[in-house]
Amino acid sequence: MSSTPTTVDRAFRTALHASDDTALDTGASLLAADPAADAELARRGEEFVAAAWRRGWQPADVVRLVRRDLDEVHVRLLASLIRAQARQDRPRGRRWSAQLEELTAELPPRTDRFSQATTTLELYRLLLRLPALEPLQEPQPGRHSHSGSRMLTRIRALLAKAEATGYPEEAEALTAKAQELMARHSVDEALLDAQAPAPDAPGACRIGVEPPYEQAKAVLLDAVADANHCRAVWNEAFCFSTVVGFEADLEVVELLYTSLLVQAQSAMTTAEAAQRSAGRKRTKTFRQSFLAAYAHRMGTRLTTAAETQLTDDLLPVLATREVAVTAATDRMFPQTVTTRLRGITDEAGWTEGAEAADRARMDSRPRLP
Repeated sequence: MSSTPTTVDRAFRTALHASDDTALDTGASLLAADPAADAELARRGEEFVAAAWRRGWQPADVVRLVRRDLDEVHVRLLASLIRAQARQDRPRGRRWSAQLEELTAELPPRTDRFSQATTTLELYRLLLRLPALEPLQEPQPGRHSHSGSRMLTRIRALLAKAEATGYPEEAEALTAKAQELMARHSVDEALLDAQAPAPDAPGACRIGVEPPYEQAKAVLLDAVADANHCRAVWNEAFCFSTVVGFEADLEVVELLYTSLLVQAQSAMTTAEAAQRSAGRKRTKTFRQSFLAAYAHRMGTRLTTAAETQLTDDLLPVLATREVAVTAATDRMFPQTVTTRLRGITDEAGWTEGAEAADRARMDSRPRLP
């Protein structure tokens, strides 16, 4: 004999599988009228979070989607559910832990019970409808992670200075030095891994690629990934790209892409100010064309820089790793399609973006020993 449905069961049956506001209001009214249901409602939310993890989602992925489709109050509620669920969750990798640490510690503001129930049901609707994603295997840290962490600390410091300076020449020099260290870090890890009795396998991570101008940002991330021996696959619907590669390379891709976005935004703001002072109105089309040109030119420069750093003795090692990365990408994404940039019609924006990319990177960097 079946048990009597709880208030939460009845609210879920009414609201979660419907999309209209009337069903949502009815479900929220049921929950608001029964304070005794609060504990079960929270527990069921933790179950929705755990189900999202089983479908391949990670904390940052869900937070990004909720922030895009709902409101900040939903993000705060989600963060509290993720933190609560983590206490019962199994140990996970370093990136997962870092994502948990970035969750906001602020609780949702206290409002009336009906509004709270409405917020909860809206969030649960979204969680319930999350599709399955390609599962990510956390890459193993390099065997010489202590020296690697020191190198990454230096790279972060250089890029932070490049982002902060108001002098293009200084930014160029700082970014060039960071590039040199990135290349050394990647090659050192590759050589050490090749000598190990059990070489590491590629891993993967997701990096947010969010509106506006997400197409241009995805192109930029693809260029950064390719230059650093990784592959990027863009998921436009859910605002991220999955980057496949070895751990040392994934780390520098995250660092460099984030830094270049900051530098591009700063350069675009400066370019817009100059255009306005000259009496020309700048528009969304200008900004989109600017970032598209920036991404295109940066891709060319990164590819050239990557090719000039290779020596004959490194080619076999890097080729073996590239084969492994390509095979891992093909396993995760057996079917991919290409896309073309849209709305690139502002000539001034394109010219300014290309020049900004030139300023962000040096023409060359020292050859590796």
